[in-house]
Amino acid sequence: MGLSVDIRHDFGGPGGFSLDARFDAPPGVTALFGRSGSGKTTVVNAVAGLLAPREGRIALDGEVLFDAACGPRLAPHRRRLGYVFQEARLFPHLSLRANLAFGAWFAPGRAAPGEFDRVVEMLGIGPLLDRRPGALSGGEKQRAAIGRALLSRPRMLLMDEPLAALDEARKAEILPYLERLRDAAGVPILYVSHAMAEVARLATTVVAMEAGRVARAGPAAEVLSDLEAAPALGLRDAGALLPGVVAAHHADGLTEVEVSGGRLLLPRMRAAPGTRLRIRIAAQEVILSRTRPEGLSALNILAGEVVGLRVGEGGGALVQLRVGEDLLLARITRRSAAALEIAPGAACWCVVKSVAVARTDVGRATG
Repeated sequence: MGLSVDIRHDFGGPGGFSLDARFDAPPGVTALFGRSGSGKTTVVNAVAGLLAPREGRIALDGEVLFDAACGPRLAPHRRRLGYVFQEARLFPHLSLRANLAFGAWFAPGRAAPGEFDRVVEMLGIGPLLDRRPGALSGGEKQRAAIGRALLSRPRMLLMDEPLAALDEARKAEILPYLERLRDAAGVPILYVSHAMAEVARLATTVVAMEAGRVARAGPAAEVLSDLEAAPALGLRDAGALLPGVVAAHHADGLTEVEVSGGRLLLPRMRAAPGTRLRIRIAAQEVILSRTRPEGLSALNILAGEVVGLRVGEGGGALVQLRVGEDLLLARITRRSAAALEIAPGAACWCVVKSVAVARTDVGRATG
């Protein structure tokens, strides 16, 4: 059934922030995405019970956690939610093993046989169990914090910018573990982020927030490729998700991936042939041509058809194209759109450089 949120809250004061959020979060990873100050953390705190909205209702799997019209809310500690913050907040005087055991102590009933070992193995923290937090890297601390939350056996995991305090190397280290968590833990996740690379790689559902309102919500691939959602997502972050399957690894360091519209050659990936992937292609990395281009260094040339066009107030335009069974976005200038006579139904060739797709833009598909 998942999480259902329908809340309103006014913080008052001149120019005070006002929240009006309504969305459903089905099983999987629901990402609350938006700029700083859009209301993402406020929503998560309301779900956690750290904020009582002035109006509305929150329910999880049919159980009401909060209803402003019906009196007292369910206390935070009775909601059985795990919360992972930007900082790991581990107990510095305890070993990692003891920190994890602290989470297990709050779990209802007895732990299932092997549950501790399963969580430790999934997060790759076995060699760290006897260390204290001061001897761990930022990524290791966050994995430990996730493990502690999981061992409390929550009904849902809340993650508020869990990678925001990490450098790029540590983010790249922990993202595969978050994918494993999404696919193997069986716990729905409400994930707050303003980093599109994280959202595109992890989310099964995206809730785009803007100025305290939900601008668009739905399956990740649909929302990220939606022209109308682009202003809320940010034009610099605009891009689409393509599902693909690893076909082969080539001797020159490239990996061939089959997508519905053809093939992509990408920098070598550590994934066996047959592995299902999700690939984010940024709109600004797509070049359009009305005829098939020849003599280019770019290796990826896919046939597409224009589905929609959004012309900005400045000099830019965003084009939505159907490539095979999937949607792709291209960010070009208004002048180019006019010169190429871009309009719905027009046939186009989409050009993407292999090196334009970073490794962090490629993740494992769900399931």
